[in-house]
Amino acid sequence: MQQLVVLFVALCISWSSWVKAQDDAGYLLGPGDKIIIQVYGEEELKIETQLTDSGKINYPFLGEIMAKGLTIKQLENRIYTGLKGDYFVEPNVFVGMVEYRPFFINGEVKQSGGYPYKPGMTVNQAIALAGGLTERASKEKIFIYREGNKSQALNANLSSRVNAGDTITIEQRFF
Repeated sequence: MQQLVVLFVALCISWSSWVKAQDDAGYLLGPGDKIIIQVYGEEELKIETQLTDSGKINYPFLGEIMAKGLTIKQLENRIYTGLKGDYFVEPNVFVGMVEYRPFFINGEVKQSGGYPYKPGMTVNQAIALAGGLTERASKEKIFIYREGNKSQALNANLSSRVNAGDTITIEQRFF
Protein backbone atom coordinates (compact mmCIF):
# COMPACT_ATOMS: atom_id res chain seq x y z
CA MET A 1 0.00 0.00 0.00
CA GLN A 2 2.80 2.41 0.92
CA GLN A 3 4.49 1.72 -2.44
CA LEU A 4 1.27 2.61 -4.26
CA VAL A 5 1.04 5.92 -2.37
CA VAL A 6 4.67 6.74 -3.23
CA LEU A 7 4.06 5.85 -6.90
CA PHE A 8 0.89 7.96 -6.95
CA VAL A 9 2.72 10.99 -5.48
CA ALA A 10 5.58 10.59 -8.00
CA LEU A 11 3.09 10.44 -10.88
CA CYS A 12 1.28 13.54 -9.60
CA ILE A 13 4.54 15.50 -9.39
CA SER A 14 5.50 14.46 -12.93
CA TRP A 15 2.02 15.22 -14.21
CA SER A 16 1.95 18.69 -12.60
CA SER A 17 5.27 19.68 -14.17
CA TRP A 18 3.96 18.70 -17.61
CA VAL A 19 0.68 20.52 -17.02
CA LYS A 20 2.54 23.71 -16.02
CA ALA A 21 4.47 23.54 -19.29
CA GLN A 22 1.16 23.45 -21.16
CA ASP A 23 -0.45 26.52 -19.61
CA ASP A 24 -1.03 27.93 -23.09
CA ALA A 25 -3.79 25.66 -24.43
CA GLY A 26 -3.58 27.38 -27.83
CA TYR A 27 0.07 26.46 -28.38
CA LEU A 28 0.52 24.77 -31.76
CA LEU A 29 3.15 22.08 -32.15
CA GLY A 30 5.90 22.61 -34.69
CA PRO A 31 9.30 21.31 -35.83
CA GLY A 32 11.76 21.26 -32.95
CA ASP A 33 9.20 20.63 -30.20
CA LYS A 34 9.99 17.62 -28.05
CA ILE A 35 6.99 15.71 -26.71
CA ILE A 36 6.22 12.59 -24.69
CA ILE A 37 3.34 10.24 -25.43
CA GLN A 38 2.09 7.66 -22.94
CA VAL A 39 -0.79 5.23 -22.76
CA TYR A 40 -1.62 4.25 -19.20
CA GLY A 41 -0.68 0.65 -18.49
CA GLU A 42 1.14 0.21 -21.81
CA GLU A 43 4.85 0.91 -21.22
CA GLU A 44 5.78 -0.17 -24.77
CA LEU A 45 3.67 2.71 -26.15
CA LYS A 46 5.63 5.36 -24.24
CA ILE A 47 7.79 7.46 -26.57
CA GLU A 48 9.68 10.72 -26.31
CA THR A 49 10.22 12.30 -29.71
CA GLN A 50 11.14 15.55 -31.39
CA LEU A 51 9.07 16.83 -34.29
CA THR A 52 11.10 16.94 -37.50
CA ASP A 53 10.81 19.54 -40.25
CA SER A 54 7.99 17.49 -41.76
CA GLY A 55 6.04 17.90 -38.52
CA LYS A 56 5.29 14.18 -38.37
CA ILE A 57 5.87 11.60 -35.67
CA ASN A 58 5.99 7.83 -36.01
CA TYR A 59 3.83 6.10 -33.40
CA PRO A 60 3.44 2.36 -32.75
CA PHE A 61 0.32 0.79 -34.34
CA LEU A 62 -0.59 4.08 -36.04
CA GLY A 63 2.45 4.85 -38.19
CA GLU A 64 3.07 8.45 -39.23
CA ILE A 65 0.91 11.11 -37.61
CA MET A 66 0.97 14.77 -38.64
CA ALA A 67 1.49 16.68 -35.37
CA LYS A 68 2.53 20.06 -36.80
CA GLY A 69 -0.18 22.66 -36.32
CA LEU A 70 -2.05 20.65 -33.67
CA THR A 71 -2.46 21.52 -30.01
CA ILE A 72 -1.36 18.97 -27.40
CA LYS A 73 -5.03 18.11 -26.79
CA GLN A 74 -5.74 17.62 -30.52
CA LEU A 75 -2.77 15.26 -30.86
CA GLU A 76 -3.90 13.39 -27.76
CA ASN A 77 -7.37 12.98 -29.28
CA ARG A 78 -5.93 11.84 -32.63
CA ILE A 79 -3.89 9.10 -30.92
CA TYR A 80 -6.84 8.12 -28.72
CA THR A 81 -9.10 7.77 -31.77
CA GLY A 82 -6.47 5.75 -33.65
CA LEU A 83 -5.93 3.30 -30.79
CA LYS A 84 -9.57 2.95 -29.72
CA GLY A 85 -11.42 0.00 -31.14
CA ASP A 86 -8.78 -1.89 -33.11
CA TYR A 87 -6.19 -2.03 -30.35
CA PHE A 88 -7.79 -0.90 -27.07
CA VAL A 89 -11.27 -0.57 -25.63
CA GLU A 90 -10.71 2.76 -23.87
CA PRO A 91 -7.07 3.91 -24.06
CA ASN A 92 -5.94 6.52 -21.54
CA VAL A 93 -3.62 8.66 -23.69
CA PHE A 94 -1.40 11.44 -22.40
CA VAL A 95 0.69 13.81 -24.53
CA GLY A 96 3.02 16.23 -22.77
CA MET A 97 5.50 18.90 -23.75
CA VAL A 98 9.08 18.07 -22.80
CA GLU A 99 10.84 20.97 -24.53
CA TYR A 100 9.56 23.81 -26.69
CA ARG A 101 11.27 24.72 -29.96
CA PRO A 102 13.69 27.64 -29.60
CA PHE A 103 13.24 31.29 -30.49
CA PHE A 104 16.01 33.31 -32.13
CA ILE A 105 17.37 36.76 -31.38
CA ASN A 106 19.85 38.81 -33.38
CA GLY A 107 21.06 42.34 -33.99
CA GLU A 108 22.20 44.57 -31.17
CA VAL A 109 22.36 41.97 -28.40
CA LYS A 110 25.53 40.66 -26.83
CA GLN A 111 25.01 37.00 -27.82
CA SER A 112 22.83 36.41 -30.87
CA GLY A 113 21.47 32.92 -31.37
CA GLY A 114 18.74 30.44 -30.56
CA TYR A 115 17.47 30.11 -27.00
CA PRO A 116 14.99 27.84 -25.22
CA TYR A 117 11.43 29.17 -25.30
CA LYS A 118 9.33 29.42 -22.14
CA PRO A 119 5.57 30.14 -22.22
CA GLY A 120 4.75 33.75 -21.43
CA MET A 121 8.20 35.01 -22.43
CA THR A 122 8.60 38.69 -23.33
CA VAL A 123 11.14 40.47 -25.54
CA ASN A 124 12.80 41.86 -22.41
CA GLN A 125 13.31 38.33 -21.05
CA ALA A 126 14.64 37.18 -24.43
CA ILE A 127 17.16 40.04 -24.39
CA ALA A 128 18.28 39.00 -20.90
CA LEU A 129 18.94 35.46 -22.16
CA ALA A 130 21.03 36.94 -24.98
CA GLY A 131 23.28 38.75 -22.50
CA GLY A 132 21.56 42.14 -22.71
CA LEU A 133 21.63 44.95 -25.25
CA THR A 134 24.75 46.45 -26.77
CA GLU A 135 25.55 50.16 -26.29
CA ARG A 136 24.17 50.93 -29.76
CA ALA A 137 20.86 49.08 -29.36
CA SER A 138 17.57 50.85 -29.97
CA LYS A 139 14.72 50.13 -27.60
CA GLU A 140 12.30 51.50 -30.19
CA LYS A 141 13.45 49.50 -33.23
CA ILE A 142 12.54 45.99 -32.15
CA PHE A 143 10.97 43.64 -34.67
CA ILE A 144 9.48 40.17 -34.34
CA TYR A 145 9.23 37.82 -37.29
CA ARG A 146 6.62 35.17 -36.48
CA GLU A 147 7.23 31.57 -37.43
CA GLY A 148 5.39 30.78 -40.64
CA ASN A 149 5.48 34.43 -41.81
CA LYS A 150 9.15 35.41 -41.62
CA SER A 151 8.77 37.99 -44.40
CA GLN A 152 6.57 40.33 -42.33
CA ALA A 153 8.13 42.22 -39.42
CA LEU A 154 5.93 43.16 -36.48
CA ASN A 155 6.84 46.26 -34.47
CA ALA A 156 7.49 45.24 -30.88
CA ASN A 157 8.55 46.67 -27.55
CA LEU A 158 10.22 45.24 -24.46
CA SER A 159 6.93 43.87 -23.09
CA SER A 160 5.80 42.19 -26.35
CA ARG A 161 5.18 38.45 -26.16
CA VAL A 162 7.55 36.04 -27.86
CA ASN A 163 6.35 32.76 -29.36
CA ALA A 164 8.33 29.59 -29.94
CA GLY A 165 10.06 29.75 -33.31
CA ASP A 166 9.98 33.58 -33.48
CA THR A 167 12.97 35.61 -34.63
CA ILE A 168 13.59 38.89 -32.78
CA THR A 169 15.74 41.59 -34.36
CA ILE A 170 17.09 44.54 -32.36
CA GLU A 171 18.26 47.39 -34.61
CA GLN A 172 20.84 50.12 -33.96
CA ARG A 173 19.81 53.50 -32.70
CA PHE A 174 21.01 56.66 -34.35
CA PHE A 175 22.78 59.09 -32.06
